[in-house]
Amino acid sequence: MKVLSEVETRVLGALVEKELTTPEYYPLSLNALVNACNQKSNRDPVMSLNENDVNQALRALENEGLAGPADAMDNRVTKFGHRLGEAFNLGRRETAILCELLLRGPQTPGELRSRADRMYKFDDLGQVQSTLQLLAQREPPMVKMLLRQPGTKEARYSHLLSGDTQTQAPEAAREVASAHGNSSGERIARLENEVAVLQKEVSDLKQQLAAFRKQFD
Repeated sequence: MKVLSEVETRVLGALVEKELTTPEYYPLSLNALVNACNQKSNRDPVMSLNENDVNQALRALENEGLAGPADAMDNRVTKFGHRLGEAFNLGRRETAILCELLLRGPQTPGELRSRADRMYKFDDLGQVQSTLQLLAQREPPMVKMLLRQPGTKEARYSHLLSGDTQTQAPEAAREVASAHGNSSGERIARLENEVAVLQKEVSDLKQQLAAFRKQFD
């Protein structure tokens, strides 16, 4: 499968979301799909796509077997649906997680559990993590865990339908470089100092242990 563009990712995510959250209005007309792609809630980044943008993305997704015109009795207005589940044999849990990653980019398991609640109610965080692992262990994998960002406790996960992502955002990398003065020499000096401190602590502990043993000689 080809790597999906940002617009193709948004169109696919919007179709999946609407099927799971408002099935009574699914499949979507072109106008409804454009509105779904451009809505401001649950989207990162917020986009401003036109019908031509969405049409081009739909054609690309149809070529990959991921979306296309939906079968309908009313042929007055063409409506569109996704085929993500069929293409990858996904269950509702996997589909909900993947949909959130398509719509909002990298997220932590906690964020995914909260935001995917509209599509699937996960019992606990462990269920989210096990679902992410299932997606990550596919061949080829569909998600990956990113490097933890400075100052955060939870790692984030990203989908791989748009190809492999950077393990660390450029902004975060710059922050790390700035925090360390952009100098490898400073980092080495700091590490050497920490090693020296640890060596002294070990030496002191050895002396204390030797003195303790003498009491029983």
